[in-house]
Amino acid sequence: MGIRTVAVYSTADEESLHVKFADEAVCIGPPNATESYLNIPNIISAAEITNSDAIHPGYGFLSENSRFSKICADHDIKFIGSLPEHIDKMGDKSNAKTTMKKAGVPCVPGSEGIIKDVKQACKIADRIGYPVMMKATAGGGGKGMRAVFDAKDLEKSFEDASQEAKASFGNGDMYMEKLIEDPRHIEIQIVGDRYGKACHLSERDCSIQRRHQKLFEETPSPFMTDELREKMGNAAVAATEYIKYEGAGTVEFLVDKYQNFYFMEMNTRIQVEHPITEQVVDYDLVREQILVASGAPISGKNYYPKLYSMECRINAEDPYRDFAPSPGKIHTLHLPGGHGVRMDTHVYSGYVIPPNYDSMIGKLITTGQTRESAIRKMRRALDEFVIEGIKTTIPFHKQLLRNTDFVSGNYTTKFMEIFRLEK
Repeated sequence: MGIRTVAVYSTADEESLHVKFADEAVCIGPPNATESYLNIPNIISAAEITNSDAIHPGYGFLSENSRFSKICADHDIKFIGSLPEHIDKMGDKSNAKTTMKKAGVPCVPGSEGIIKDVKQACKIADRIGYPVMMKATAGGGGKGMRAVFDAKDLEKSFEDASQEAKASFGNGDMYMEKLIEDPRHIEIQIVGDRYGKACHLSERDCSIQRRHQKLFEETPSPFMTDELREKMGNAAVAATEYIKYEGAGTVEFLVDKYQNFYFMEMNTRIQVEHPITEQVVDYDLVREQILVASGAPISGKNYYPKLYSMECRINAEDPYRDFAPSPGKIHTLHLPGGHGVRMDTHVYSGYVIPPNYDSMIGKLITTGQTRESAIRKMRRALDEFVIEGIKTTIPFHKQLLRNTDFVSGNYTTKFMEIFRLEK
């Protein structure tokens, strides 16, 4: 797009590729995220001294922080993300659910707003019936969530989830939903502009996850039908236009075995797994984010997958030790390539993975004319992938791609509870 870029980085990320490739780079603090990537004054200062017009927050840290979005606006810097009111409205999951009901989007039965105490939680659980899921209103990444199958476990689950949420997000407020057993986790990619128009770019299936953290994603979903895609896409667009949402985001649903779908949450940012959508509809989502932020209108048409694409998250973790983090120096690195293979990463041979942040070090994406061809390409790409010096999730993905249930498309969010990694 011809736009000069400024990378901000902590001292732990000084050797990362984004620092080396940007037109300019500014150090914003030490490894501790609260002193660097969450340090709003330092980030605003970096934007001002480099005369930057806008800030793209990525998909972590401050990407869904309404205060940061507002401070950017106060400093006449465009936040390439959601408006503060949208982050507040959809970031609090209890408020989001209330809003979606008003928009006519199907929601999982549950509490109306924040639960005051355990006594109220018990009454709600008795009304909607067990099993139930306790959720933190400010949650994310699986924090502050507890499944409860029996009344005797409710009090402890409520208190544990609330304490975890308070430690993780500074907010221990909880709400409750009916637990949809063995669902698919399917999200719809949306884009909205400042003129009130929105479109969807079809779905991504994110059902293979461990402790509510996604490991693998694909599009189109092997579970999806044309009719269900149309219904869910229309619901996502209705939700987006109802709140007059601006930017890229996802409306996430749980889908039961009868193809009933229920609103789960809305992510008011770009997602880690956005590349697979880009591959199947030939649409640069980050470019579109920048255009929408600059005031450009969207076309208004919906997009449907023409190809099949899947993403393996390559994490610096040891899958044979319960996915324990594996930071350290990469001694040897060979990345796969070829037609229909995309690798998004910031690492290289000799790079030292710091222990300070998320363990994801790359995203391996393959695309084909059919799901079978995308799987075959992924198997080949994983076999070509050489990384020495650290442990990674590559062995897990190799076995996943040869699992008969996965290959047949027969999996739900419970897949990892029955999957056994062979040594």
